[in-house]
Order: sequence, then C-alpha cells, then structure tokens
Amino acid sequence: MTIDPQHPRYAAAFARLLQTMNELREQCPWDRKQTFESLRHLTVEETYELADAIMARDLAQIRNELGDLLLHVVFYSRLAAEEQAFDIADVMEQLCDKLVRRHPHIYGQQTAEDEEAVKRNWEQIKLQEKAASGEVPGILSGVPTSLPALVKAMRVQEKARGAGFDWERKEQVWEKVEEEMQEFKAEFNAQADAAIDRDRAEAEFGDLLFSLVNYARFINLNPETALERTNRKFMQRFNYLETESRRDGKNLTQMTLAEMDVYWERAKKLAK
Repeated sequence: MTIDPQHPRYAAAFARLLQTMNELREQCPWDRKQTFESLRHLTVEETYELADAIMARDLAQIRNELGDLLLHVVFYSRLAAEEQAFDIADVMEQLCDKLVRRHPHIYGQQTAEDEEAVKRNWEQIKLQEKAASGEVPGILSGVPTSLPALVKAMRVQEKARGAGFDWERKEQVWEKVEEEMQEFKAEFNAQADAAIDRDRAEAEFGDLLFSLVNYARFINLNPETALERTNRKFMQRFNYLETESRRDGKNLTQMTLAEMDVYWERAKKLAK
C-alpha cells in the first residue's frame, strides 16, 4: 500500500498528536516536569520494547511501540520549541533534506547498482557533510560510544568497509575466524586454569567474537538478530524444562544433567 501524503487523514492525525502534546505539557503535572535528561532513559527503554515487538513479529505491538517512540520525538521537539531552539517541523524538514542529499541515485545524477553502493554513498556523503561544516571527522566517529558491543562491532566494520577497508572474499574472513579460535584455545591450553591470564584470554575471546561478527556481516547476516533468536530459543526450551519437571513433581536443582536432558530433547522436538 502506498501512502498518499496529501490525504487529510495524515495531517489530521499528526495535528491531533501535536495538540495532545501541547495539552499534556501545559496541564499534566508529570509531563510539565520532564526534561531532555529525564526522558532519555525512557526513550532507550521504548526503543528496546519496539525491538522486542519486531523480534516477535507482533504487528499490533509494533504499532503500539512505534506510537510510544513517536511520542518521544514529539516531546523532545516540544521541549526544544520552548527553548526557541527548533520545533517538530524543523526536525522533519532537516530529515527530508538529509534523505534527499544522501540518495543522489534517486534525487541526483549518481547511480547505485546495489545495496552496497547505496551504503558507500551514504557514508561518503556523511563525511563530506561533516567536513563542510568544519569538522575533521574520523571514519569511525559516527559510531555511538554507548552502543551495545555486538551492535557496535557491526557498525565499526560497516564504516570501515565504506572506506574500502575490508576483506575481498568470505573465505578469507572465515580463515580469520579459525585463526582467532586457535589463538583463543592456545591461550587456555598453555597453562593451568588457575594460572590463566584473564586479561589476555578476554582479549583473545574479543578478537574471536569480532571476527565472527565480521563473517556474519560478510554473508549478510545480522549477528545481533541471530544471537537474540538463539537467546529466545534457549529461554523457551529452558522454561519448558522447568515447567514440565515441576509438573512431574521434580525439583530442577536436584535433577541430574541426564534427567534434564530428557526434557530438553522434548522441548527441541516441540519447537520443530
């Protein structure tokens, strides 16, 4: 379905949201007290709730969480308008201008033969914009420091790729994974458990994880999504193990691993 931007329904819905925000800010004790800083952690929470809904492919919940996130965009814009810094119209206009600039294959004379070319153009234009504003940006300067480590690894690698720093073939990347695995194993096999240098072991494990993220990126898999799917699968099976063993009158903490494994195998079959 194509959205008709001229349909009066969209203008009316957005006007209602802005009016509601005005009323809440002026009349609600809680909304009146909020600041950029007080809303920040709530925005992070709403973002994760949206991510959960997307992982569950729950469209009704996705719609609900998108509304919550949109509220935050409107709320921050209202706060900025009170400080006479900018308003929601400025936010939308600036976003549209940026999208047009960074899609020259749609709005300009450039061509982009595939998704990778679009991403390279985006990163290069972003760097040009920063340079034009007087910044001297590093290639990795746009990666937020507060990103979760797994997501950050993916973004760092994507940024490096945009500058041409990347492997040529997936076989090379997998060789790097195997190399890092051997280095990690060697670190543990070299000495007894009590004498393991934890800092070095952690560094080697980090290298291994980074190389696995690199391989996932190279074959167009999202490592964050892949790991979250495995997290959910494990939790579902473990919950089954816990529930069914309790139903059979058993105490999970007193069961042997072999007994637990019976329930685990049942859970695996149910999931197929």
